[in-house]
Amino acid sequence: MEKTRLKLGFVPLTDCAPLVVAKERGFFAEQGLDVELSREPSWANIRDKVAVGALDGAQMLATMPLSMTLGLAAIREPTIAVMALNLGGNTITLSTELCRRMEAVGGLKAVIDEDKALGRDPMAFAMVYPVSTHHLELRLWLASAGIDPDRDVRLVVVPPPQMVAHLSAGNIAGFCVGEPWGSLAANLELGRIVATSNDIFAGRIEKVLGVTRAFADTNPETVTAMIKAVINAARWCDANPAELADILSQPAILNVPADVIRKGQFTFHAHAANFPWRSQAIWYLRQMQRWGQCGDMDVRRVAENVYRPDLYRLAALELGLAVPLTDYKTEGHHANPWVLDKATAPIAMGPDLLLDGALFDAVAAPDVTVQAAKEFTP
Repeated sequence: MEKTRLKLGFVPLTDCAPLVVAKERGFFAEQGLDVELSREPSWANIRDKVAVGALDGAQMLATMPLSMTLGLAAIREPTIAVMALNLGGNTITLSTELCRRMEAVGGLKAVIDEDKALGRDPMAFAMVYPVSTHHLELRLWLASAGIDPDRDVRLVVVPPPQMVAHLSAGNIAGFCVGEPWGSLAANLELGRIVATSNDIFAGRIEKVLGVTRAFADTNPETVTAMIKAVINAARWCDANPAELADILSQPAILNVPADVIRKGQFTFHAHAANFPWRSQAIWYLRQMQRWGQCGDMDVRRVAENVYRPDLYRLAALELGLAVPLTDYKTEGHHANPWVLDKATAPIAMGPDLLLDGALFDAVAAPDVTVQAAKEFTP
């Protein structure tokens, strides 16, 4: 290998599990890698440290390699997703006081309309990073209720570990964040979980393992070894949820009770969870365009430059695992488990419904997302 000593970053969330397990259970060492994990307080830290080489790679939001490559934040650096780390795992959590008001008047839109009539300032809802999966999920969820995310509410950025404190202090009325922070708020009776990733886009890639394109080009054997180690760790996570919660509960990782961590809904390897689908990269790009986060582009070219299933296949095949033979799949067609036949061996897949029955086919119509009629369109 070109490089055996690596420093990888993670943010304290349940879906950092594959990296933590790869370190703690020896999967990195099995591949000849000596890895130091760096606990980072925010996604901006992850972005900046990977871009300047202070980290060799990191757990990233599925949108982050796309936004870094396009230069949608402070730093522009071509970055790639070499594999996915999990499916889903986010929650939309609202304060208990807001939930009581919603029950009294008939929903969130009615509360917002009531506040407008009284001349109150818009409520603040938090997400973790401007160009994030959580931002898109929160916007889709609000829009599906007829709420304009840009006019009817304020969307603010709060790092994941600080969400519960801000909710408790009354600084925000709700948030969209990865677990365990939604479950912790509910456990402390500070808020209620009103939606999960599965309600908004089941089977959606949430986090990826990201490295700069320059790092991957310079260290191809190292990248393959890293992917193999994390795949093996992800398989272990699916098979050992109770022990996984105990590992993640450590003060140096999440510092949250194991029973709270166990409440999260996660898939780390099953259902082709580690495959970086380019169809989902295109979906993300289309949503980012829809909400004004980026402009016109060749979305297929960007998706193929950033999401790298070729690198994943190489590593997974060396492990003897079944892999998809296509980089694209339709989203929103399956309410129940199904089987992907376009693979080296059939792969059992999970539901992939989108909010309000929306459909997305990146191959047949890469420029079109079929939106439900009631969904707000700016």
